[in-house]
Amino acid sequence: MRTQTTSSAPPPVRPKGPPGRTATLAAVLLAVFVVPMSISGTAVALPGIGADTHAALAPLQWVVNAFNVAFACFTLVWGSVADIVGRVKAFAAGAGVYAVASLGGALATDVLWLDATRALAGIGGAAIFSCGAAIIATVFDGPARARAFALFGTVAGVGVAVGPSLAGALVQGLGWRWVFAVHAAALLLVLLAVPAIARAVPADGGSGLRVDVPGSALFVVAMVLLTTAIVQGSQWGWGSPGVLGLFAGAVVVLAVFAAVENRREHPVLDLSLLRNRRFVGLCLVPVAASFGFVTMLTYLPSYLTAATGRDSGAAGLIMLLLTAPVLVCPMLAAKLVTRGVPALTLVHVSLACLVAGDLALTLFSPGATILVVALPMLVTGAGMGLSAGLVDGQALELVDPAKAGMAAGFLNTLRLGSEAIAVAVYGSVLATVLRSRVEDGIGGYAGAAQADRVADRAAGGDLARATELSGAVDTEGFSHFLARSYDSAFHTVLWGLAAVCAVLCAVIATLLRGDSARSTA
Repeated sequence: MRTQTTSSAPPPVRPKGPPGRTATLAAVLLAVFVVPMSISGTAVALPGIGADTHAALAPLQWVVNAFNVAFACFTLVWGSVADIVGRVKAFAAGAGVYAVASLGGALATDVLWLDATRALAGIGGAAIFSCGAAIIATVFDGPARARAFALFGTVAGVGVAVGPSLAGALVQGLGWRWVFAVHAAALLLVLLAVPAIARAVPADGGSGLRVDVPGSALFVVAMVLLTTAIVQGSQWGWGSPGVLGLFAGAVVVLAVFAAVENRREHPVLDLSLLRNRRFVGLCLVPVAASFGFVTMLTYLPSYLTAATGRDSGAAGLIMLLLTAPVLVCPMLAAKLVTRGVPALTLVHVSLACLVAGDLALTLFSPGATILVVALPMLVTGAGMGLSAGLVDGQALELVDPAKAGMAAGFLNTLRLGSEAIAVAVYGSVLATVLRSRVEDGIGGYAGAAQADRVADRAAGGDLARATELSGAVDTEGFSHFLARSYDSAFHTVLWGLAAVCAVLCAVIATLLRGDSARSTA
């Protein structure tokens, strides 16, 4: 039995209970901070990596993609393994793998070596997120758990927000290798806290069952096929034989996975979890946040520089309006819950903010002042922040504590997988819409221009290079034409994102209305 928190106590999170709780929370939060910081910050180091290693574009992009693919593939597997061998052991193994991989990345002499270390780091990061959430769910109860998960969401948001800035400072001051060296140092500190975590987690000997090797292998293969299709879709074309083949393969392997899991006594994913409507509904909330918030976090800076003509420094400052609520709202949500506001009410409010924020962001235009778009950006950020952490705690309360690792793994698989899908789909749709705009209007500037190359370069926000590639004689006029085209494509995609969020919100609301008793399966 877990020790119940009897204190109505305000922060900090220091409920009575086993020793080592504060150190446990600090270590988990430090590890959780490193993972999203790595995801959002590594891209900043790519130019320096490319210059040093003389890497081609495809292997250079896999410095980022290898981490994301490995993370998505192994999150569920680590969650199940944690329930079997013990969450502390699995968490420590993940932190150790991440630290070794980061040190290897700092010492890499060629890009393929670096790609391999980033994939290994992704495997370790999957353990950190799955097992870290399960450890918090095990160690804390009641209001203390709500505050701990709020800190979990806040720290993850801080990692995403400061990752690019911190990585940029390290690259500029010390070189790109220090980006990975800092990750290794942080995870070493986490490993030093493992004895304290072990004291705080009661009876964490694991179930002693055997790992579901066939199910794990099938799931990893399916996720490799799916995530590779998503990553390569924008490069090969979504209708290309290679991408369609990868998607078809993923569907087939997932079908085999489901059949195998239904026959396993101790599966890597207990499919009975998916019959818990409220659990599934809560797991879909991060999916909505991926489409409504993560896409804006990724691509809005390009719009600010390409369509509005701002420099990167000004764009970074403006982005604080989007990220600031993610730093504040998780703790605000936890405080409101402790004061009696239903958690599901806050989840619904966060979803409404995502839809309303994306719709209101259509107010962006090349001539719009920041005062016009400040409120939509803050509302969109609040849509992400109010549910961050809160959803994890609420979802894990609905499952048997013995399966908390598996449940956390499934939740985080959906979270990162949907982020990869949302970002890839946004980029592909933006490029497609922009290509049609360019093809329709390019004749007046340069009839012999290669519209595909121009549109692809413009979709990345580099209008100057796109103008050079066009061969246009009137370069100033063509540059203005591209800016208008980018602005039009951006607004078209925004309407699509709002529609996707609205549909997801309706599905989630329907699932959350269903009564769902605590799962004991």
